[in-house]
Amino acid sequence: MRHNKKFNHLGRTASHRSAMLSNMAISLIMHKRITTTLAKAKALKKYVEPLITKSKEDTTNSRRVVFSYLQDKHAITELFTTISKAVADRPGGYTRIIKTGFRAGDAAPMCFIELVDFDENMAKTAKKAKRTRRSSKKASAPAEVAEAPAAEAAETAAAEETKAE
Repeated sequence: MRHNKKFNHLGRTASHRSAMLSNMAISLIMHKRITTTLAKAKALKKYVEPLITKSKEDTTNSRRVVFSYLQDKHAITELFTTISKAVADRPGGYTRIIKTGFRAGDAAPMCFIELVDFDENMAKTAKKAKRTRRSSKKASAPAEVAEAPAAEAAETAAAEETKAE
């Protein structure tokens, strides 16, 4: 029986699995988004999120602990400089998994996993429409039209004064 055995071994030995997750974590940190299978992405999420949490505290010990998992100086520098500052106020949930369909060769479910704070498309905030009453909108429209010629006249007068000087 598999009671309390929740870890996905991904059909690999322990050393192969740890090396694969380390390499995928380095790629995720450096590129901010990678495409992989759904099972690997779920395993990577459990692997990389504690490392990102550890990177919020920039101490020698936390750098050494994270380096023992990743073994890449450039990824450690990227993690502790840019990523840790971007996720400083986030209490968790640093990654997002988005399913993309099935692989053509073996119909494996594919997805991409990305760092939440580094996705430009999702990060854009929708502009909130300013709600006004219709009566005030009708009243403000003629006032704006009347102010526009006055503003243009003031600009031309200022331009003529600068030319005269």
